[in-house]
Amino acid sequence: MSNTSTLPFIIDGHLDLATNAMTLNRDLTKTVAEIREKERLLGWTDYQDRGKGTVALPELREGNVGLVITTIISRYSEKGNPLQTMALPGWHSPQQAYAYAQCQLAWYREMETLGEMIQINTKNGLSTHLNSWLKNTSATEKKPVGYILALEGADSIVNLDYLHMYHEMGLRSIGISHFGPGRYAAGTHSDGSGLTALGKELLMEMNQLDLQLDLTHLTDKGFFEALDIFHGPVIASHQNCRSIVPGERQFSDEQISCIIERNGMIGGALDTWMMYPDFQLAIDDPKELGIRLEHLVDHFDHICQMAGNSEHIGFGSDLDGLFGLEQTPYDMNTIADLQKFGDILSNRGYQQKDIDNIFSGNWIRTLNCVLT
Repeated sequence: MSNTSTLPFIIDGHLDLATNAMTLNRDLTKTVAEIREKERLLGWTDYQDRGKGTVALPELREGNVGLVITTIISRYSEKGNPLQTMALPGWHSPQQAYAYAQCQLAWYREMETLGEMIQINTKNGLSTHLNSWLKNTSATEKKPVGYILALEGADSIVNLDYLHMYHEMGLRSIGISHFGPGRYAAGTHSDGSGLTALGKELLMEMNQLDLQLDLTHLTDKGFFEALDIFHGPVIASHQNCRSIVPGERQFSDEQISCIIERNGMIGGALDTWMMYPDFQLAIDDPKELGIRLEHLVDHFDHICQMAGNSEHIGFGSDLDGLFGLEQTPYDMNTIADLQKFGDILSNRGYQQKDIDNIFSGNWIRTLNCVLT
């Protein structure tokens, strides 16, 4: 293991580790190279990123990515809506969705048992974890990667009692929508629809708990409806700018302004579909199109200009969001390459304080709003 003591500490605001471990059957304690090689030898072709993944726990440590907001994804799809099931299964009852969500939570617990990960759900826990990563230690020490538990899509919250149960399990972040229609809100590719009646009730109940609302994947209508109801901390964990890459998956300047006004965070995503206009999934090649890591800084620049500072941006890479090298900037091999942004940002005129904000400082401030 390389010495990470001199590398800047990084927080990634959006990864789907349990989905990769359980749905894609990846042993994330192995290296990215080992996982790729195994999938190639097995000849797996069920997902487009087989043999091309970029995220595993050893590479998080290699890149000094010591804290992540990582998800449980489990959808309800009574009518078999293809938008909900195009990449992940949609369960036929909320209870099934909840049960599968608990399967993913069990994986995080197993990683804790192995010393691979540690859940963070208090301010003291966050402070202790940061200190353990920031102090100079042996290069051979295997530090547990900290995780904040999040839901991407709230379908597995069977009813409001389950919201409180999830909170007791350490849940601190909820995105109430994902792709297509959901029990609580319409998501990506369902523009024109918004919150459901259940969604409005859920947001009102969330106001009673220490939770942040992740606005990512909400439709424009649902976005503004949610802000009217939910009064707590807001983020967009993996979101880029519509003014640079058009499309309803990105946020408009009006939406970005709303997040800034609420002192929220926007995590820049490294999915090339969100970095290059009209990128054609499973057709276009990032290298042929010249899509580099630096393209994300265009989005950072835009948000910083709107805010007048660097206090509302960070990483929300989504690098394991069911895509791999085929949909990743060509100058990136694994998530450890987030460290390359130090030089990229410096060359673009960002000062050290700004870089520190982007790498971890802004996420730390935001997370402390929901940690007790």
